Amino acid sequence: MFKKITAFAAAAAMIVFGLAACGNSEQSDENGPTDPTKLTFVLDWTPNTNHTGVYVADKLGYFDEAGLEVEVVQPPDNGAETMVASGKAQFGVSFQDYLVPAFAGEEKTMPLTAVAAVLQHNLSGIMSGKDLGITSPKEMEGHSYATWELPIEQAILKDCVEADGGDFSKVEMIPETIDDEVAALKNKQVDSIWVYYGWAGIKAELDDFDINYFAFKDIDDAFDYYSPVIIANDEFLADNPDTAKKFLDALSKGYEYAIENPEEAAEILVEANPEIDPELAKASQKYLADQYTAEASQWGVIDANRWNAFYQFINEKGLADAEIPMDTGFTNDYLPVR
Repeated sequence: MFKKITAFAAAAAMIVFGLAACGNSEQSDENGPTDPTKLTFVLDWTPNTNHTGVYVADKLGYFDEAGLEVEVVQPPDNGAETMVASGKAQFGVSFQDYLVPAFAGEEKTMPLTAVAAVLQHNLSGIMSGKDLGITSPKEMEGHSYATWELPIEQAILKDCVEADGGDFSKVEMIPETIDDEVAALKNKQVDSIWVYYGWAGIKAELDDFDINYFAFKDIDDAFDYYSPVIIANDEFLADNPDTAKKFLDALSKGYEYAIENPEEAAEILVEANPEIDPELAKASQKYLADQYTAEASQWGVIDANRWNAFYQFINEKGLADAEIPMDTGFTNDYLPVR
């Protein structure tokens, strides 16, 4: 459902504040209406139901009403984070674990801030064919796992396996990037895969493929991190706070519509991206309708305690070049008041 970018950490060191223009600063026009403000929004991977809100906001005119013209683009090879940090996009989609290299140390290495949570909880976990009996992390022993070979990914999995009394060295790590998780499991390409249930798990249900699945958030509260989030360029936020608020207000309306009208929202997503399986889009959208906001007061809110808990895990395990200070890298200040 998403793409892990191995070049992100290296790219972080190359970003310089002001590398590219982040958009014009807000200016008042006393002579009447002005042209729409153009913004670029970069996805993290190919379009899916994590992104529905932006397509709804465009289709239903929420961006137009806010005086915005938003171009949605797919990420370059070095990731959405690099594109937003450079100012080539003002907003984008990322994940809290992806952002570790950007926030390590007293000074950010990339000018990025998470300004909204797409989902309130981490819906990722380990999926496997039911016949293998992998119902908990320990039972991954003696089985293969498709790994992106990322330190944070493997540290989370190792922590889960060992907390369950297992021996992580007995998990066979198979370097693999898999686009269709269900097909890979059916074909015994690997025994287990890290997936996002809202897409791959729903696809397994539709395909009548019996699976076992356990979620990371159910194992350790620290793993209930924000995945995914909307990120913004810091310079753009500083120079254009009102425009940023207008964008997030319109985007919030898009996700709020998807919550109330999942089937219609899925149709909008598929209309904009006809390569998506309509049945999967609708089923995934119905599942995520309860997950976009969950128990939060409104869409987009980031809870400081949960945000900090994950980075505390990163600090304790020494998974960043330097410790990430408390409350680094996120804000709720640009969200609308509902």
